[in-house]
Amino acid sequence: MTNSENHIYEGTVDQGHTCCGCRQTLSSGEMTRRKFVQMTGTGTLGTLAMSGLSWELLKSVSVDENGAPKRKPLVVKPIFTYEIPVRREKTSWRSWGGIQTESDAGEEMKRIRSELEALKSSADFPVEFLPLAGIKRREETESIADLKSADLILIYAAGGSMNIFSELNKSGRNIIFFCRHKSGPVYLWYEIISPRYLRQHTDHLSVNDIDMEDVVIDSQDELLWRMRALCGLKNTVNSTILAVGGPGAWSQPLETTMKRVQETFKLNIQDISYEELGKLIKEAKNDRSVIRDAKENADRYLQDKSLTLETNRQYVENCFVLEAVFRKLMDNFSCRAITINECMGTIMPLAETTACLTLSLLNDAGYLAFCESDFVVVPAGILMANISGKPSFLNDPTYPHDNIITLAHCTAPRKMNGSTTEPARILTHFESDYGAAPKVEMKKGQVVTNIMPDFGFKRNVGLKGEIIDNPFMDICRSQIDIKFECDSRKVADLMPGFHWITVYGDYLKEAGYALKKIGIELEIA
Repeated sequence: MTNSENHIYEGTVDQGHTCCGCRQTLSSGEMTRRKFVQMTGTGTLGTLAMSGLSWELLKSVSVDENGAPKRKPLVVKPIFTYEIPVRREKTSWRSWGGIQTESDAGEEMKRIRSELEALKSSADFPVEFLPLAGIKRREETESIADLKSADLILIYAAGGSMNIFSELNKSGRNIIFFCRHKSGPVYLWYEIISPRYLRQHTDHLSVNDIDMEDVVIDSQDELLWRMRALCGLKNTVNSTILAVGGPGAWSQPLETTMKRVQETFKLNIQDISYEELGKLIKEAKNDRSVIRDAKENADRYLQDKSLTLETNRQYVENCFVLEAVFRKLMDNFSCRAITINECMGTIMPLAETTACLTLSLLNDAGYLAFCESDFVVVPAGILMANISGKPSFLNDPTYPHDNIITLAHCTAPRKMNGSTTEPARILTHFESDYGAAPKVEMKKGQVVTNIMPDFGFKRNVGLKGEIIDNPFMDICRSQIDIKFECDSRKVADLMPGFHWITVYGDYLKEAGYALKKIGIELEIA
């Protein structure tokens, strides 16, 4: 790829209608600088345009038998800080804390190792713990050889000088402090972590990149959800996504949005033109093995007794052809995320179907697949999928009323819980009455987390709700009514941006913790 193929979107372009009934006007804008100290590289601004691809080339790419690439593990370096006091007559000679001897320290390190093993076995996300280090002085931090390979430093702050903490903070890694109250011998820093270190003997937070939420007392569950959040963030920042037809930004100036995406999430966006895609689809359709596999995959898919087909079967088979092309593209670029711009019209004559069912299939297979290429919301969708380990549902919200809001789109995953498929009807895409789109009957009574990104990448809103109905109105096919507890007017007042992201389960704490690390506030409705 030559440098001339790298481009940033500029100027003003009319991108046509989306399913949201608007036109996108693209113009230049100012860049908002954000800081992400932990776990990032430099990132690139704009997108990389791909060309010269062929189906024969993609076919030769070896595919992992396990399917979509898995999340990378969060690498944690546990460090036990302590001191051994020496008795002196007629003066104070020891600080608070239950670690008074080397024998006490040895027993405590055994306890920590046991807890770390339990954390690893109970984690529903990939995590690796480096060997536990025990240090008593700041100078000893220099001898921790594997510190640079860690994403997170987990400090068991039994004792020791705060100079140790300051030195570790210079590493640029995330830091969590664990202090004991009743889960073992009481720690000195249970008393003084706030006034001495976090506030530095003042009345306000005085440490960069660490705050009160980075302190855990006793609870292993509190450690676990923070690590889950950081694992999601690690797998999102600097990740690669394929943008078919280039990136979009719904109604926002594209260049401004893309600058904010790069400054905040540092995504590596691979731009695939529709000309390139059309060529690949044509070549794939001339490959007898692709057509055979598509028919067989459609057969297996439609044998599901919880599924009903209410559109032309050929549309479904064509969706599996499109899925094969998209899988090979993602395998070729070693990524697990894809999004489609102008999915309302441009892709239809190329694939002779809609992309709706294809995106649903990819999500169910462990990829992260989004329609509309709306990069106002796509990064949040990647983040929530990486936090939860489940597919995220990009959707259109309606207006909240009577503690209910309807969310809908035509590309919902069926494996919303990450493992088992929900019942579904395969219909046409609503606005075009063409192709194949799933109406997923999501589980009633299921708690869901909803994330509403703002246009400015400064504030997201989080709303926990419960699925109470799967209506069938004349709107996008997958429809859910969400019931929530807070006042409807409050939700209406807080709603920013447009598209929402919905995942099964309650992940508001994780979302807020992760977003804060990249400079975005999460306001809970």
